[in-house]
Amino acid sequence: MCVVCGCAEIDHDHDHDHDHGHDHGHVHAPSGDLHFGAGAARVSVPGLSQERTIRLEADILGENNRIAARNRSHFAAHRVNALNLLSSPGSGKTTLLCATIDALRARHPAMSISVIEGDQQTSFDAERIRATGVPAIQVNTGKGCHLDAPMIEQAFAQLHHHAHGHSHVDERSLLFIENVGNLVCPALWDLGEAAKVVLLSVTEGEDKPLKYPDMFAAAQLMVLTKTDLLPHLRFDVARCIEGARRVNPAIEVIQLSATSGEGMGAWLDWLADAGGDTRRVAH
Repeated sequence: MCVVCGCAEIDHDHDHDHDHGHDHGHVHAPSGDLHFGAGAARVSVPGLSQERTIRLEADILGENNRIAARNRSHFAAHRVNALNLLSSPGSGKTTLLCATIDALRARHPAMSISVIEGDQQTSFDAERIRATGVPAIQVNTGKGCHLDAPMIEQAFAQLHHHAHGHSHVDERSLLFIENVGNLVCPALWDLGEAAKVVLLSVTEGEDKPLKYPDMFAAAQLMVLTKTDLLPHLRFDVARCIEGARRVNPAIEVIQLSATSGEGMGAWLDWLADAGGDTRRVAH
């Protein structure tokens, strides 16, 4: 994963615990296929042994998780319920967020909503959110393929500075964190959120939960998006849900279309439950 092989910016040149290629953590299947996630670290990094890879990941994630715990305490103190939205690019996260903001305003006019937008570059999505009247902070990660807890800590401080009173002690507010589009790396990183919500567009194929199991195993909810397109696609909804529950038996599933509005009621009900009782969603 990227925690040791890219965007974490580990300096391999100054790491003297090299394995010189003797422990890549891969196996050969009888079919001739190569599986590079078969070692203890579940990832192969050139120049690093499986043991060293595990130590690096533990060090980096340990520091991230310490700040995530601080974020979680900060959110709780401000009665903010933070939800981490994850998906591949183009699944409809921002479109769903805009529709959700409108629907929540109609159902809960007094509810405070804010958004942290994650992308490698541009502020396109943050601008779309701000156009709804909701405060949004754009976080650009550069070469990074996910948000991490320190980024969220700084972004939340910016939101609090620019939107005075966005959370009040007497009412609970919602913070949506739209992560970088990626079905792999963001699954690993705790941001301090109450729950991870993975979006899967019906245009992507029903095999994604089995192809990217870590993401669906980490999520409390899977939202199947763009369901208005189902009549035009060969997408097996039952097979997709079965695959998601094979890797995560406890995962909840909502099918919706932000365009037609179908399923939005169930999504709003889930948000109300998650916001009213954070014990309902496991960290």
